[in-house]
Amino acid sequence: MPAFRKLPPRYASIVVPFLLSLMMCGVVSAISTARALGLSADLPIQWLTGWGLSWLVAFPTLLVVMPLVRRLAGLLVESPASR
Repeated sequence: MPAFRKLPPRYASIVVPFLLSLMMCGVVSAISTARALGLSADLPIQWLTGWGLSWLVAFPTLLVVMPLVRRLAGLLVESPASR
């Protein structure tokens, strides 16, 4: 079996928001869709539709706001080097 080839480190700024947006949108859209529809037979398709639409907004939004979030976190969290 061939070894899995990892992406170079420069792609981390895209991969992290990509994975974060997929997971967060999945959880949030599942909760909001289940709350709106209840546990109906239509829930899975409605959830996937909501997830896709939410992700189309969330991923580019994360790409834009992630630098700001990192700066804000830096203001709130002490860096390891300053201890």
